[in-house]
Amino acid sequence: MSLRPYASTAEAITAAFGKNVTISGKSRVYGGDINDAFQLRLSNGSTVFMKVNRRHKADFFRAEALGLEALASCGRIRIPAVIAYGNDSEYGAFLLMEYLETGRPDRTYWETFGRQLAELHMADTGAYCRQAGCPFPSAYGFAEDNTIGETRQINPWKASWLDFYRECRLEFQIKLAQHYFDPRTLRQAASMLDHLDRWIEEPAFPSMLHGDLWSGNALCGRQGEPVLIDPAVYIGHFEADLAMTELFGGFPPAFYNAYKEVNPVPAGYQERRDLYQLYHLLNHLNLFGSAYYGAVTRIIRRYA
Repeated sequence: MSLRPYASTAEAITAAFGKNVTISGKSRVYGGDINDAFQLRLSNGSTVFMKVNRRHKADFFRAEALGLEALASCGRIRIPAVIAYGNDSEYGAFLLMEYLETGRPDRTYWETFGRQLAELHMADTGAYCRQAGCPFPSAYGFAEDNTIGETRQINPWKASWLDFYRECRLEFQIKLAQHYFDPRTLRQAASMLDHLDRWIEEPAFPSMLHGDLWSGNALCGRQGEPVLIDPAVYIGHFEADLAMTELFGGFPPAFYNAYKEVNPVPAGYQERRDLYQLYHLLNHLNLFGSAYYGAVTRIIRRYA
């Protein structure tokens, strides 16, 4: 949480690698749909990964860097190291990170991934909360607001998971999407929010969450290790992360079996899962349009 912005990539590289180190080559990396990305080759033989976007996106990269550092602080799963962020006259807003070579998953990859994600979720978040200035001994939220895709994700500290999820996740997204809804659906959404305590339970412990955990935001590293990228981090109920892994195709059974061996999932999760997936479906409705309307309204009507 001590990140400071740099005025150029050259300044950031000098600070990280020494005053005689410069960029000797650059090649585009494909795959993302929000940022442009490059592999930078440095004069000392190192390689760095760089994301770039418009100049006003520097805070977007700061939030991502804070999230990556929070995940890494738990020490349970591989996270690319953050080097620096800032604004550059040539590139615009930038984020420099460790460049990770990818590998091929072996037969134990998904089991390892499931165990390590469970261990991440079970890691104590108390030290992070204290460092971030949280006013509660056990709380939900994050040090700063960040983004989910390109949507603002608000993260004020709350002592109650139910209050946090209702106000900062579902209610916030429903307000953004209200122009899609007819009056009847808006009434049903309000009823769902009013009766959320029928479904959402306070967890036994707060968890550090990736926040946007679908298959596109996990890599296999060079040694076959799971790696998490592109997070939307906050402290919450681990069921929210688990539900997201099941939304867009899901992960193999070996992942879930290994996860549950380490962190048994409470009874009733299957009844709550759609409510956790609703947050992401609402966000997709707000980002990408009416193709997600049917899925959103089916869940709202189920829980109204």
